[in-house]
Parts: sequence; structure tokens; C-alpha cells
Amino acid sequence: MTLELTGRSGAVRFRVKVQARARREGLAGLQSGVLRLRVKPPPLEGRANQAVVALLAECLRIPKSSIKIAAGGRSSLKVVEVGALEPATVLERLQQKLGGG
Repeated sequence: MTLELTGRSGAVRFRVKVQARARREGLAGLQSGVLRLRVKPPPLEGRANQAVVALLAECLRIPKSSIKIAAGGRSSLKVVEVGALEPATVLERLQQKLGGG
């Protein structure tokens, strides 16, 4: 299974399914073309969304300012937009984290 990426105006978009209030943070795998994430903060006052951005920035090795939640801000299924990388680089870096930890 691979992550479904779409290019849009110089940015890469993909869907994530977020589990808030998780015991451990990190990438949880891929399911039906959607990246599954676990974050510790609850979905209150945008804290889970901030944790999603921070986690993806760390995994992709880019600044948090290069990542935004494009859709689904109040849902567990979100669309994330990454503005600093090519689609192939996004896939490569996420697969490194998923495969090798």
C-alpha cells in the first residue's frame, strides 16, 4: 500500500487519520492510501492539530511553517499540505520512518 499524494500549486497534499490522546506519538502505518498518525494531546483548542504538524515536520525534516492542515481541522481525517518538498521526497522520508522507525 502506498500513500496517495496530489500536487497542487507547488505543494503536496495527502490525507492523514489522526488518533488523539494516544499513549505514544508517531506514524502508525498506512491504510487505504491514508497515513495514520498517533498524537498525545487531546483534540481541544487545536492542540492535536499542532501535534500533527510538529510530528510531520520532524518526520519530513522541514520547518513546521512548511506544513498546514488544508482540510479537516475539526475531524480525525485531515488533508495536510506540505510546501517545501517534492512528492517523491515526501514518500521517501515517510517510508523511512514507517519502515525503519
